[in-house]
Amino acid sequence: MPELNNRNPLNLRRRGIYLLPNLFTTAALFSGFYAIVQAMNSRFEYAAVAIFIAMVLDGLDGRVARLTHTQSEFGAEYDSLSDMVSFGVAPSLLMYEWAFRDLGKWGWFAAFIYCVGTALRLARFNTNIEVIDKRFFQGLPSPAAAALIAGFVWVMLDNHFSGHELRWYAAALTVFAGLSMVSNLRFYSFKDFNMRKSVPFIVIFLLALFFILISSYPAGVLFLLFLGYALSGYVLWLLDMRKKTPGNPAL
Repeated sequence: MPELNNRNPLNLRRRGIYLLPNLFTTAALFSGFYAIVQAMNSRFEYAAVAIFIAMVLDGLDGRVARLTHTQSEFGAEYDSLSDMVSFGVAPSLLMYEWAFRDLGKWGWFAAFIYCVGTALRLARFNTNIEVIDKRFFQGLPSPAAAALIAGFVWVMLDNHFSGHELRWYAAALTVFAGLSMVSNLRFYSFKDFNMRKSVPFIVIFLLALFFILISSYPAGVLFLLFLGYALSGYVLWLLDMRKKTPGNPAL
């Protein structure tokens, strides 16, 4: 058939299903599913940790695909579906089960804002992937939003606070994360960070100190880290607004 002769071999590769990167995606999906089950069983700390594990696995699948040249359309779609479960449904259900049950309709309303924000964020990312500036994300990335939610639950549990005590603070944070995902704010993507470039010795030393800091108090350090990242988009927005102000000497 002449149609087969005109096919681009690259397109055939991109339509393939490759085992290695999709194993990582499946593991991330399982972590998200596990977080949902644990949240439903009131084991909130386990659920929060599972969301962080899903975030790590989600970061690995794309890198593995690029390193092994096994990127595919199937993998990209599967990754988005996995992200929706792990970073959309799991965090919103975790927050609802932990803090929102006593809020009635306001509770599920706050949880749904986060959930739909994740869906819209992923859909926009998939449709704009070829036209956006690679150095920045448009809106807060869904893994970072999920880490913010999970980190908050984890650190509050670690300090013996109940969800009922913090339900309004939890609702505000959840809505903030959901709206940040669908905003037009810029968040640094770190995609231009060259891992193959030589660095001074001090950089390796500082990285070692960073890992020691995380291991000393994972819940608190991770929550503050992702809270700072979530606020960084607003800081960039304020700096851009300042530059655009008429009469500003920075212009």
